Amino acid sequence: MAVISDLNGSYGSTRYSPRVAAAVDRIIALAPDLVISTGDMVAGQRRPVLSEPEVRAMWEAFHAEVTEPLNRVGIPLVVTPGNHDASAYGGFEAERAIFAEQWRAMKPMLDYIDDGDYPFFYAFEMGGIRFASLDATTLGPLRGDQMKRLSKAMKGSGPAVTFSHLPLWPFAQSREREIIGDPALEALYHELDVDLHLSGHHHAFYLGWKDGVAYVSQACLGGGTRVLIGDTVRSERSFTILEFGTEGLRSVQAYTGPGFRELLDQSSLPPQVISPKATLQRLDLVK
Repeated sequence: MAVISDLNGSYGSTRYSPRVAAAVDRIIALAPDLVISTGDMVAGQRRPVLSEPEVRAMWEAFHAEVTEPLNRVGIPLVVTPGNHDASAYGGFEAERAIFAEQWRAMKPMLDYIDDGDYPFFYAFEMGGIRFASLDATTLGPLRGDQMKRLSKAMKGSGPAVTFSHLPLWPFAQSREREIIGDPALEALYHELDVDLHLSGHHHAFYLGWKDGVAYVSQACLGGGTRVLIGDTVRSERSFTILEFGTEGLRSVQAYTGPGFRELLDQSSLPPQVISPKATLQRLDLVK
């Protein structure tokens, strides 16, 4: 599967960097079974709020740049809301409603376990892997009944993957507080044998590991690259490719460089990302 994140530019923008088209072309060439977006596909959440025509124009541009090319080759795209797409904070209800309308119309044909709140919280199965989108656009523990629904939807055997916009634990400098940060969710991951949590928002690639769960933060394809905690240079723009086998996660790689043909050198990343909330070991260093 491929994972893309944080493609948006400036508030209200209907133009995407040429990097986005290049990344989509490269993903199509790699022919994954699935593409996941961990949010911030458009640039909403502005105050004063954008008008309905402005928000709809942004989505039209995104679909032309990303959704439609993937649809033409039959690669399913699944999404989770970002704070700039569908913020659950007050004042952005209209943007959130448009997000729901857009993606219900684009809902891929998958084997859903729970799709009652698609495209916010939902779960599906593909190739023996259970997936769940978490609606995490506000700081702190998951809102509503998501924990209860996750517990029910993800019970079973085989690999399990969750994805959300906000990460559970910090990755990037100056975003240490912009997390879910809930030990109860981590405990539920252990109970459900979740293998992997994918996230965006921190605009920096890192493949982390903590207590049996892999946590992979995506770099951005749009604006605003950031520096990992414990590093001194900004993360390169990239997308992520993950490979699963019957026993679980096999490999995590990030494609970067012109045309996204270069594999990021994982040894260039800090061996640990350490914050008051958690210590994440670099996944490739875990024995």
